[in-house]
Amino acid sequence: MEYKDYYQILGVARDADADAIKSAYRKMARKYHPDVSKEANAEEHFKEVQEAYEVLKDPEKRRAYDQLGSNWRAGQDFRPPPGWENFAGGFAGAAGGGPDIGGFSDFFEELFAQRGRRSPHGGAAFRMRGEDSEAEIQVPLEDVFRGAKREISLEVPVRGADGRVHRERRQLSIKIPAGITEGQRLRIAGQGQPGAGGGPNGDLYLRIRYAPHPDFHAEGKNLFHELPISPWEAVLGASVAVPTLDGQLRVKIPAGSSSGQKLRLGGKGLPGPKGGAAGDLYAVLQVVTPKQISETERALWEKLAAESHFQPRDG
Repeated sequence: MEYKDYYQILGVARDADADAIKSAYRKMARKYHPDVSKEANAEEHFKEVQEAYEVLKDPEKRRAYDQLGSNWRAGQDFRPPPGWENFAGGFAGAAGGGPDIGGFSDFFEELFAQRGRRSPHGGAAFRMRGEDSEAEIQVPLEDVFRGAKREISLEVPVRGADGRVHRERRQLSIKIPAGITEGQRLRIAGQGQPGAGGGPNGDLYLRIRYAPHPDFHAEGKNLFHELPISPWEAVLGASVAVPTLDGQLRVKIPAGSSSGQKLRLGGKGLPGPKGGAAGDLYAVLQVVTPKQISETERALWEKLAAESHFQPRDG
């Protein structure tokens, strides 16, 4: 049986604190996650990272592991020291009698699972809650504006009859609250990594991203819409329709407007979370010139150019 150097696997020092261990785990888990990694043997590396974190994140397991000393090297032939079974047998939550710990190494099971043994203190069988998972979903701005219930299809981790974890596509029902902010997470209980030894599954967290929209882009609660207007509308002023997430509104273009000028429609942005104040909608004016004109139109433009005293580059 090969010794596992859990500190080396996570790339942390033996005196690393809990925050450093957690940060290293997240970095390594992202690097080797089978769904996204292009690294060789990503799945095996991912399992090693999970196993190392399971030990080092738990103060009691880490303390027990550290009892082995720092002279062992990864891959070295290993046997537990004499009397280890008595030490491990009293290890809270690690005594045997429970199912096999699917997906973990023989090294882990020899140290912590202790199958077939019971704690002298009446400890229960080894049970481990599954890790939480995270995924990203895109949400239409209309759903953010009104709230919605949606069915989504995601691959979630499940433990098969052989004890191995695999990915399985499932339909999940989720509720999108009105005013949910970009980057916020929705918790879906029990849809994370499977537990071990009969332990509960972890949770799935869905991180929200706003889907691209043909009419708007969002900055916080505020929405922005590029509103094309003609040169004569910019010069003379006009009343034009502006789309909102709640239907069209007519707005007045002031005479003498320029490209880039913003017209504010108060309260027509995205709602605030939990019924908070809504943001605003800004119509950003874009003066558009015609690509093709008739001879009559050309003559009118030339007459305007000859008679106008306007000089835009005079400052």
